[in-house]
Amino acid sequence: MVLQSPLKVQVLVSTVDKDAARLYKKMNIDTDAVIVNQCDKYAYKEFEQTHGSVKCFNMKERGVGLSRNTALLHAETDICLFSDEDIIFTEGLQNTVRETYIKYPEADMILFNVKVSPARRTYWNEKVKRIRWYNYGRYPAYSISGKLDSLRRANVHFSLLFGGGAKYSNGEDSLFLRDCLKSGLKIYAVPVCIGEEIERESTWFRGYTEKFFTDRGVLYHYLYGKLSLIFALRFLLKNKKEMCVEIPFKEAYALMKEGIRSQR
Repeated sequence: MVLQSPLKVQVLVSTVDKDAARLYKKMNIDTDAVIVNQCDKYAYKEFEQTHGSVKCFNMKERGVGLSRNTALLHAETDICLFSDEDIIFTEGLQNTVRETYIKYPEADMILFNVKVSPARRTYWNEKVKRIRWYNYGRYPAYSISGKLDSLRRANVHFSLLFGGGAKYSNGEDSLFLRDCLKSGLKIYAVPVCIGEEIERESTWFRGYTEKFFTDRGVLYHYLYGKLSLIFALRFLLKNKKEMCVEIPFKEAYALMKEGIRSQR
């Protein structure tokens, strides 16, 4: 499907205990938005902002995967852009996203750059590239956008087992991209920056603990299957100076193997 301008873009925001109208302005959103707010009550409201319409769903249930699925369920524009509450978008977000999809009409999904602190950076697109099975694991949810029709046809959703508020730590974003690839969607990464992350305390990271390595092993089982042990070793070799200070390399690898084997 070749998209024509003007396209409609909708930001899908997952947040906790926030006022939707204030958050919309703080994030510098200039598109329609669906905001899913995990809080202590159920409520729904719609309101208009200068640049677009906003749907806000308050829900008691916890879990970033559930939150993102709820937002995706209620999306209704041409292009969806996933986001967290700590992203501040650059001026002209809608035009930037719209023009990028027009430039790459064959793309079902596009992964954008978002500035983060060096300690948290897992990727930075220096050039346009196709995302494949071997390079999809570094991209956070706030980099992901997609054509709504393509996502609906692929019948993809975020895992409820991984991410903030779930049984296992992070990884719901990588699993989502894996499922999109398995469904045949064409994914591109582009050197286009759309925003910046404002540092805050992580909702899931509590250091390189036993749970961190075991959970990462569980994740790698689902991501890489028979190659999970090799990818686990590669991950630790690449990051051992940072991650294997309190828990030695061999013990960390044993914990990852324990997580992998727990799912077999």
